[in-house]
Amino acid sequence: MFRNILVHIPSERPVRPAIDAAVALTIARRSHLDAVAIGYESMGAAGMIAEGGGAAVAAVMGAEQERAQERANAAIAVFEIEAKLANIAYGTRTFTAIPAEAGQTLGALARLYDMTVVLQPDSTKASYDNEIPQQILFNSGGPMLMVPYIHKGPLDAHHVGIAWDGSRPAARALHDSMPFLMGAKAVTVIAINEEAGEASSDQLAAHLGRRGIAARVQRLITDHSNVQGAILSVAAESNIGLLVMGGYGHSRLQERILGGVTRSMFECMTVPVLMSH
Repeated sequence: MFRNILVHIPSERPVRPAIDAAVALTIARRSHLDAVAIGYESMGAAGMIAEGGGAAVAAVMGAEQERAQERANAAIAVFEIEAKLANIAYGTRTFTAIPAEAGQTLGALARLYDMTVVLQPDSTKASYDNEIPQQILFNSGGPMLMVPYIHKGPLDAHHVGIAWDGSRPAARALHDSMPFLMGAKAVTVIAINEEAGEASSDQLAAHLGRRGIAARVQRLITDHSNVQGAILSVAAESNIGLLVMGGYGHSRLQERILGGVTRSMFECMTVPVLMSH
């Protein structure tokens, strides 16, 4: 029921979209909200320590850690103002880390929570914060709510869209989103290029109906390269406020790589998306 929520507060990017969505979700669910901000340490300074260099290098690293901590503190301070105004139950945590370790640490922390709220990456702006959503998706083991960086105001989950292809990640996202589905006024199952199978969109609608969730099915045929665009078009035309979809990826040289549709959604989403891997 999303009683225990985590939100990542960016230290290098705008913070309000993630804060507004997370606080609104916490109020609506009467949940506890923890916020975490990371101050990123310079990779160059870390390399100097690894190579050795005595007290002078240690002093440089210490100063870099202090600046990183200040950035994290500044980000979390904005959250605290909003959390106090909203009178919610909350906690905060800040830490510093080199970028290569930050995402893994946060991904492990997120395993303790029912959901993690993150800000959509912005490929037009270089920031280590852009790497966090992918790390959360692949490492947390739970649902991730990604908020568009153009988002303003609270989360609107009155109309939920389910991007359904019958796959395991889609099924995981479906089950993780059940609290939203149970409370929604409308639910639309979006089936793109659907093939006959045991987990068809019609069968999904029937399954939801047995749980008291009335869902309509919208089927579309489109090129594979336009799947993400087709989903967002349906969301805009139907006034969908929250999308639910599986988060896809594959391994390459021990690194997780986003699948095509998932990657496109990371880049071009227009409404909040709940993803599960």
